[in-house]
Amino acid sequence: MDHLTSLKVFCTVVEAKSFARAADILGLSPPAVSRAIAGLEERLGSRLFNRTTRQISLTDTAERFFADCSRLLDELQAMEERVSNRASEATGLLRLVAHTTVMTSRYTPLVASFRRAHPHVRLDVTLTERPVDLVGEGYDLAIVLPFMLSTDTAVTRLLETIPLVLVASPAYLAQRPAPRHPSELIDHEFVPMSASIRKPALTFRIGGEEVRVPLNHGVSSNSAVFNREMVLQGFGIGVLPTALVNRDIAAGRLVTLLDAYERVEAAIEIRIAYSTRALLPAKVRAFVEHAVRFCADEALQN
Repeated sequence: MDHLTSLKVFCTVVEAKSFARAADILGLSPPAVSRAIAGLEERLGSRLFNRTTRQISLTDTAERFFADCSRLLDELQAMEERVSNRASEATGLLRLVAHTTVMTSRYTPLVASFRRAHPHVRLDVTLTERPVDLVGEGYDLAIVLPFMLSTDTAVTRLLETIPLVLVASPAYLAQRPAPRHPSELIDHEFVPMSASIRKPALTFRIGGEEVRVPLNHGVSSNSAVFNREMVLQGFGIGVLPTALVNRDIAAGRLVTLLDAYERVEAAIEIRIAYSTRALLPAKVRAFVEHAVRFCADEALQN
């Protein structure tokens, strides 16, 4: 393996935090990655990684070496793109991971619009509702809720903010009177998101003060789509995105509650995230710019 390739392997291992994940990203075997790192360490006369059975970390010497290598590889890529006139041409495979509900309820038209605008870019879309590691899992981009990013090393841009609304079904409210004040929520059942059950409460601003109301729940999930179904079935009150329940409200299948009271965390941010590498591939840059424009146009139309 040539020296330049060894440097690429080294940087990928650092970013992926794993020899095995780096091998998957690079399309190499794990032994080939290990040999590349061993050869680089022998060439440099210095150990690059502290290794345990479960994790790896950079040695003090390797920290500066990684920064220099990343800058060098970025500069080389920029030179190649300038020479081959590919800097502005979006091509190749783009791996996108996205929040399941967000993508299926909001952003499928975005993907279709991008594909029409950039026919030379192939898209592989993974849907999930768990935290993701962009580099470690080999993704180019993520469209996620903020809690889904497992590290703070990604760059994020806001796509839109979606209000959250308290809703219940008429069947549920036939069993328990609708709350007229936030304090009455303590007598109700909720269907919360799993991410919120560590602090199962709603906070309202009342009279200039924040009032926290604990939530009782019998069912929770990591899917807003599932929670909507449970709320429709009368299993409790949900705190759901307006984009998901507006039609239910208009049709009378769900009823909004406590609209007159201001809630803390009354909206969710949808963000697009990508690697912190200084030079973004043209396909990534093209998708980010397309997504930001698409969401801005949608906001103006609505």
